[in-house]
Amino acid sequence: MTDEPRTAGVRFDDNRLVLEQYRDQAGIYYSFPGAAPDSFRADGRTTEGASAALSLTEALHARIRPVGTAENVLRAWSQGALPQDTAALDDPTAAEPTRVRGGAIVIRDRRMLLIHFPGDDGCHYEIPGGGVEAGETPEVAAVRELREETGLHGTVVREVARIWRGGTRGHYFTMEADGEVGEPETLDNHGGAPAWVPVSALPTTPLWPRRLSWRIAHWHASGWPAHPAELADSVWDLDAACGW
Repeated sequence: MTDEPRTAGVRFDDNRLVLEQYRDQAGIYYSFPGAAPDSFRADGRTTEGASAALSLTEALHARIRPVGTAENVLRAWSQGALPQDTAALDDPTAAEPTRVRGGAIVIRDRRMLLIHFPGDDGCHYEIPGGGVEAGETPEVAAVRELREETGLHGTVVREVARIWRGGTRGHYFTMEADGEVGEPETLDNHGGAPAWVPVSALPTTPLWPRRLSWRIAHWHASGWPAHPAELADSVWDLDAACGW
């Protein structure tokens, strides 16, 4: 006998996504009906959150859990295919990550510092950063990796996003950074090279993680989130359009 796949309820009302609203130490978050990890009482019965109905624009900037289910629903919705009734319950936050990464978001004069990687089948870009080493926090790792990959000395301003991709959890921080990009022979960026890219071009830049590209451009123009965005990112085609 095999376990039935778990699903989350998906319901729309007048083109608005109906969710349950909860609150944690970081503020308001939303969950698909019956899918909130903390919505079960000791007696096994569920506790419902307050009902909320979000437009697509509101949903794109809300913390919606489980993050994997949210990614799948938002992708389909933004592409004009409203999911009906149920969606697979996909919660990558439930498992301990096999790797934790810290990333540095550095913007000067409306340009963002990225690492450019050439390739035979096309180039791509990554946000400076790398794995958290023993004894480090993600903030410390992001500062260290920025220095190693670009030569800049960064100071963390705030955490703006947490990204789950495969077994990796990434923490992304805006930073103030001093100095100039170092000479290539002094940097350790695994075959890449630092590059300043206009923030306005990020949505169409083959940037990993893909779901952060347009959000960084949006946040830079309209204000950074008060609490870190929570996103699953399963997009492998970095050249494909992504507005969700």
